[in-house]
Amino acid sequence: MTTLVTGATGNTGRHVVAELARRGEHVRALTRDPAAWAGRFPAGVEVVGGTHTAPDELDGALDGVSRLHVTVTAGLTEAGPELVRRAVAAGVRRITVLWGGQVGPVEQAVADSGAEWTRLEAQEFMSNTLTWAESIRAEGVVREPYDHPSALVHEADIAAVAAVALLDDGHAGRAYNLTGPESLTPRERIAILSRAIHRDLAFEPITHEQAVGRLMATGVSRADAEYVIGWYAAPDDSATTVDDTVERVTGRAARTFAQWADEHAARFLGRG
Repeated sequence: MTTLVTGATGNTGRHVVAELARRGEHVRALTRDPAAWAGRFPAGVEVVGGTHTAPDELDGALDGVSRLHVTVTAGLTEAGPELVRRAVAAGVRRITVLWGGQVGPVEQAVADSGAEWTRLEAQEFMSNTLTWAESIRAEGVVREPYDHPSALVHEADIAAVAAVALLDDGHAGRAYNLTGPESLTPRERIAILSRAIHRDLAFEPITHEQAVGRLMATGVSRADAEYVIGWYAAPDDSATTVDDTVERVTGRAARTFAQWADEHAARFLGRG
């Protein structure tokens, strides 16, 4: 059987591809630029062109697919329900959906699809820390408006749970809250990063409005920027409380932020 992974080149999607391939599954990786990714996935992975935000162009990519992994992004809000409809019509019987932070149109379409589904309610990704890389490289400084804790989860752990839910029985209709094994403030993460890259780092508070403006400068709308920064201002208990779902589902402990920092140290030193 074949599993189609959308968002296959993203921070989480590429881990889903790798985990499924590691388990010996036939994986079809969807990317806008297949030529650029040829040879960059594990051996045996089939790379196909397309984007999940244009589901009317994915009939070929869905041909013969029985399982689907969907990552909800801002651009998928409108196209997502049609993607789900076409996938089920093409024969997809099991879907994992990495939510966008709430149960929106895509998540609801998956739940109503008639397919077996599992919703991955990951809290903050450890890879969000990469937004600090530029200021760390240039100044040794991290600027954030709040210093609240977050139980960040490693992207590879999200992928490991996705693979289990796609391949094993017993996960249909479940919504899995996914966190790492510890809840850390930005200052605590900075201390861990400092040890990983062997460089002293500083934390400088900025205002809420400065944080919103910084995000808008990357092309994010004000509404979306306010939503994101507002989440950091008052995170839910589910985002700050450690949950053992990763270990219960996969059978092994969730990866720590220190592990993530060691894996990505080169990115903060301008070497990756």
